[in-house]
Amino acid sequence: MVHKPGFSDCKLLAAFVPKCDTRAGDHPPVIDPFFSLSGFGVGLLVGMTGVGGGSLMTPLLILLFGIHPATAVGTDLLYASATKAGGSLVHGIAHNIEWPAVRWLAAGSVPTTMVTLAALSFLDLESQAASSLITLVLCGALLVTAGALIFRSAIVRFHRSRFQTLDTRHTAIVTVIVGAILGMLVAVSSVGAGAIGVVGLIILYPRLPMARIIGSDIAHAVPLTLIAGVGHWMIGTIDWHIFGSLLVGSLPGIILGSYIVIRVPESALRLLLAATLIVVAGKLIYDHVERSSSTFTAFTRQAPH
Repeated sequence: MVHKPGFSDCKLLAAFVPKCDTRAGDHPPVIDPFFSLSGFGVGLLVGMTGVGGGSLMTPLLILLFGIHPATAVGTDLLYASATKAGGSLVHGIAHNIEWPAVRWLAAGSVPTTMVTLAALSFLDLESQAASSLITLVLCGALLVTAGALIFRSAIVRFHRSRFQTLDTRHTAIVTVIVGAILGMLVAVSSVGAGAIGVVGLIILYPRLPMARIIGSDIAHAVPLTLIAGVGHWMIGTIDWHIFGSLLVGSLPGIILGSYIVIRVPESALRLLLAATLIVVAGKLIYDHVERSSSTFTAFTRQAPH
């Protein structure tokens, strides 16, 4: 197991959780309200926009709760599969899912996810190198996601004229390619299935209403995150205490968000989410550079002169 934090990292929250104790033998509560509250907020965003699952939850686990990047990614993926299954059910009942598009996305994402997980299984995920790789890929995915949110209209206008002329066969092929890219990105960072998937669907299926785009994106994320999450579980990067706590909050959040998706000004929400992702990515990069500098300084001081 890469990191079994439970609440062993509770120094970060000492001001808010006075009863938290890090002594050996102490066990965290079965359901932690801080994780559950975080799960509710992220689930609400996912239900309303199809975006915000991995792009918010994984950095939140790393920055706020001090979880190891590999464990944060793996736990978030498994939690996301259960959360988005609830959202997918609501969108399915409302007939807001374009199932052919979901099948083509999955045809690309599932195989590449499995191949990426197989490659990750050969790495020592406890090493600094693996942690740095996951952090850098995560930062890149966050910035790409933020760009997709901010410039979505411009991206769609630029590409839509090209893809409107595609027949059904070529649209399916491009959809599979988009799914393959998402599979690799999500398996490493847990980020990308939301905003990048939504933009891809808008470009490839311009006649679909926005609610149907979001529903299809969430439905595709269910098998993608489930397979990636199970893969991380087999590798040993799942914290079940965090998983359960997140799930308790996220399921009601995404169900509520799925019901109010049409009642919220989506453009304002997208810009706020994009700004948040940019700040989070900047904080992750800053912390990574600071840790690397500290490690290098300590190494040079210990080196013989």
